[in-house]
This record gives sequence, C-alpha cells and structure tokens, in this order.
Amino acid sequence: MRREPIVLFDNGTHQCLMFDDLVSGDGVQSNQFLITDNEQYLLLDPGGDLTYTPLSLELSKHIPVQDLTYIFASHQDPDIIASLDKWLLHTRAKVICSKLWARFLPHLTANYLAISHGISTYDRIIALPDRGQSITLGRCQLKAVPAHFLHSVGNFQVYDPISRILFSGDMGASLVEDATPVRDFVNHVPNMEGFHRRYMASNKVCRLWASMVRGMDVEMIVPQHGRPFVGKEMISAFLYWIENLECGIDLLGPDDYRLPR
Repeated sequence: MRREPIVLFDNGTHQCLMFDDLVSGDGVQSNQFLITDNEQYLLLDPGGDLTYTPLSLELSKHIPVQDLTYIFASHQDPDIIASLDKWLLHTRAKVICSKLWARFLPHLTANYLAISHGISTYDRIIALPDRGQSITLGRCQLKAVPAHFLHSVGNFQVYDPISRILFSGDMGASLVEDATPVRDFVNHVPNMEGFHRRYMASNKVCRLWASMVRGMDVEMIVPQHGRPFVGKEMISAFLYWIENLECGIDLLGPDDYRLPR
C-alpha cells in the first residue's frame, strides 16, 4: 500500500509535496514533486509510463489533475518526461523546458494527439532561455535556475523562494531506495559518488553551480533520486563535496577512446 506523499512545506496557501515510492520493478527510484500556490499547480519531472498511472492517481487526491497549470521538465531523459503525451492529453498544462529540447519533445508524443485531438505539442511548450526565468505560480514567483551540463546540455532546476527549496534534478541524486533526509554525509557519499563522477560533465561546472547556490537562500536541496539535504550544515557539506569532485571529462584519457578489440 502506497504511503501519503511527503509534505516538504505547507503554509496554508503554498505547498510542496514529494512522491517518492511510485516506481516499482526494474526502474530507478525517482521522486516527483508538486508545488501548489493559490489553486495553481506545477508538477516537476513526472517521469514515464512507470510513474504516469500511480502519479496521476495520487495527484487526484490533492488537486483537480485536469487543471494542472505547468509541467516542468528539467531535461529530456525518459525518467523525466517520457509520459508527456498522456499529460498533454489529460491536462491543460503547459510544459516548461530548455529551449534546446523544445523541438525534440514532440518526438515523445504520438501523432494521434494532433490528428484526433488537435493538440500541438510545440504550442504547449514554454521554452526557457539559457539564463532561466521566473515562473508565476499563483501569487508566487518560482525561479527556473540554470544547471547546464549537470548532466544535460540544457538543464534547469526549480528554486522556490517561499519554501526555500531547490529542486535540484540529478544534482545530489543518490542510488538508494530511500527519500529520508541525509543524516550522515560521509557515509552517504558512496551512494552518490559513482553517479556524479560519470554523469556530471566536469568539475568546472560543478564549481560554478555550487557558487551560484551559495548565493541563494536555500534550506533544502531535494534531488530527483534518493535523499534530500536539509539544513545549512548538510547543504554546505554537499556543496563542498561537489565543487571538489573530479567528474565527467576530467576523468577521460586516450584509453577511453580506443577501437574495441
């Protein structure tokens, strides 16, 4: 039996919910998030077919799903937005993504949407410029924060200044079946290290990102996979770790580019 979503923040008019146990079978654990403000709703990284049905059912307990205002796609991966056609068909939501993916996302939607339902995928997309922008949700202003090459070439995160939560996508992700806050950072590092070394592009972009986050008022970093970082001490520990991590192209050499035997 599925448990209730985790309430990350709720002040009566503004709420942030995390759904962390909807993936079953062979799929990688993932978190989906709903931000609501004054009867407008933003769904972050809803995933693919593995999550569509259970997520839509869970959402229906909290909001009128057809009235979903926005779907935010941090990047183009299947666990982020592969169920796009179903959300376009069954909700009125606009899809927010990097301008780099605005022309690619229609490849995820079947032609029947246009032929039978008159739905143009591209007309439903809000394409973000590289520097990001503010997103009006109800009476608040969410921020689409640039996180390019972490890991996608066009990658964004959502910062919510009301809850002071940074929804960080793959940055900070851990390969665990657990979404409770990190308590012991040192022992948590092995759950993150292999993923970040392979998926993040380089130490340079990690340092640029960490510097940006240090200039923000963040009380919680919540990734799309695994466990969040809550409180200044744990966030500082993560930022120090990631800005000193060699990863991606830093680790490559001639042996990585050889004709297979």
